Amino acid sequence: MKIINKNLSKGFVKIQITNRDDLWYLSQLISPGDIISGKTIRKIKLGESGDRKIAIIKKSVYIKINVEKLEYTAESLRVLGPIIEGPEDIAKGSYHSFNLEENSCISIQKQRWYTYQIKKLQEASEPILPKILICVMDREEAYFAISEQSGYKLLSSVEGDVEKKDKRAVEKNTFYQDIINNINEYVSRYKIEKVLLASPAFWKDEVIKLISDPELRKRITLVTCSAAKETTINEVLKRPETQQVLRQDRVAKEIIIVEELLKEISIDGKSAYGLIEVKNASDLGAIRELLITDKFIQKARLDNVYNEIDKILKLIDKSQGNINIISSTHDGGKKLDGLGGIAAILRYRLNY
Repeated sequence: MKIINKNLSKGFVKIQITNRDDLWYLSQLISPGDIISGKTIRKIKLGESGDRKIAIIKKSVYIKINVEKLEYTAESLRVLGPIIEGPEDIAKGSYHSFNLEENSCISIQKQRWYTYQIKKLQEASEPILPKILICVMDREEAYFAISEQSGYKLLSSVEGDVEKKDKRAVEKNTFYQDIINNINEYVSRYKIEKVLLASPAFWKDEVIKLISDPELRKRITLVTCSAAKETTINEVLKRPETQQVLRQDRVAKEIIIVEELLKEISIDGKSAYGLIEVKNASDLGAIRELLITDKFIQKARLDNVYNEIDKILKLIDKSQGNINIISSTHDGGKKLDGLGGIAAILRYRLNY
């Protein structure tokens, strides 16, 4: 997600959607009552009612709506509400939906951005990268770099012998073993969580075949790139495979906090689950970590009971608790849905 303009003191943010994950973030950030504005396609009727020939054209217009409903899928986000501002030929109060997808630009106006919403906005626009080792290689050379928030830091490069018909296969394997040794060294030195092994063609597959350590193999994601050059490292960081690694990191963090909750529940400890228990705990300011699934939020909106959830979120925000929106698509989210979709790790144990 790219933030184009921001003034949180006035409740205003203008963003551009840069990938499909942004749609998920926006489905959690945008709430009924928010004002959404931007350029959109609107069907316009040409001709008076009663005319035999009424033409309907599609026109790009700037529209502002008061959000009433959201419909999220992995491919798009539909935001529906009555128009409060637009061209003269479009009636105020008539309904319009923004169909948001990659490259869409919109402005979001809230009465107030809460702490958990600001954190989600930052998470989407400035993702905290896990420590990733990038190795870009072919049969001649290899470059090693480590990811940083602003890009990458080059660690080293190695050269190998070009394999020709009169060269023995052992020379190729020696070069590949050098690559594996370097990967092992950097994983140990920098406590690397993920490794991106990138190459044009099949060179990366040749290297992975020689890695016998199952723990190292689990860390490695294979990526295709255009060439084995230092300049290719930025290309690798933008690849869909890299985005998947970042997504997995987010999922891992979500699963960890769900497991922490389950541990507290198992020992009858500092926990609450289900809407009634969580509401009582929020009234007392006892919530340290709220866990709520996106599925639970979506259902609350469909059932027109989101205001009740919003009150709980505001209370937790006011008492400086953390709010964790958990995806229902992974095991952690499914376990949380099994507990009612909403639960909390408490600051102290409550006797119900």
